Amino acid sequence: MIKRTLFLFFFYFGVIFVCISFLPALVLPQKITLYGGKILGFWSKFCLEIFLSTKIVVKGKEKILNNKKFFIASAHQSQFETFFLQSLFNSPVFILKKELLKIPIFGWYLKKIGSISIDRNKITKDNLGFSDQIKKHTNSSRRPIIIFPQATRVDVLDRSPFKKGVKRIYEELNIFCQPVALNSGSIWPKSGELKPNKTLTVSILDPIRPNMNPDEFINILQKNIYDEIDRIV
Repeated sequence: MIKRTLFLFFFYFGVIFVCISFLPALVLPQKITLYGGKILGFWSKFCLEIFLSTKIVVKGKEKILNNKKFFIASAHQSQFETFFLQSLFNSPVFILKKELLKIPIFGWYLKKIGSISIDRNKITKDNLGFSDQIKKHTNSSRRPIIIFPQATRVDVLDRSPFKKGVKRIYEELNIFCQPVALNSGSIWPKSGELKPNKTLTVSILDPIRPNMNPDEFINILQKNIYDEIDRIV
C-alpha cells in the first residue's frame, strides 16, 4: 500500500512539475517540448523502479530500424508506454483521439509536439484529410509515427482484434512497421491495483516489410504482438 501511494504521488508530482516547467516551451521551438516528453519517459521508468521495485527489461533494441522510414505499432495496456516510448524512440508522433487535445495544458503539449488527431466513428473534414497529414509528416520528418492498434488501454490478457486504422496507415505510407509488445498492464493496469516487485518487459519485434497485402499485414502484426505478450506475461 505504501509503495503504491508513493509511486502515484511522485509520478504525478513529476508530471505536473514538468508540465508547469515547460510552459514557456509552448512558444519556443518544438524540439524543446519534445525534450520534456523524453524526461517524462525516463521519469516513469524511474518511479516504477524506485517505488514499485519494478525490473524494466527492453528486448530487441537492436531491431529498431536505422536510416529507414517506419511507423510504430504498439500494444497498449498502461500509461507507461505513452511516456516511455518517447525516450526509447526518436520522439514519435502520436495518432490519438481528438478529445485528448481538449485537456487543459496537457492538450496544448500534444498539439505542440505535432500529434495527429482523429474523431472516432465520425466523418469530418479533419478525418478525410487524415491520410494527407500522416503522409506529409512522414515525408518531412525523421520522427516515426506511433499508433496503438487496440485504440485504447486494454487488459494484459485481452486479445481483441486490432482496429483497422493500423492497416490503413500501413497501406497509405508504404513503409516498414516496427511492432512493440509489452506487459505493462501486469504492473500498472488501466483499472485495478498497481503491482510491485514484478518485471515489466518491452519487446521490440522484427520489422514488417512494406508492400504486403494489408489484410495479411494486420494478421501478422496482431499474431506477432499477441504471441510475444503470451511469452512475457
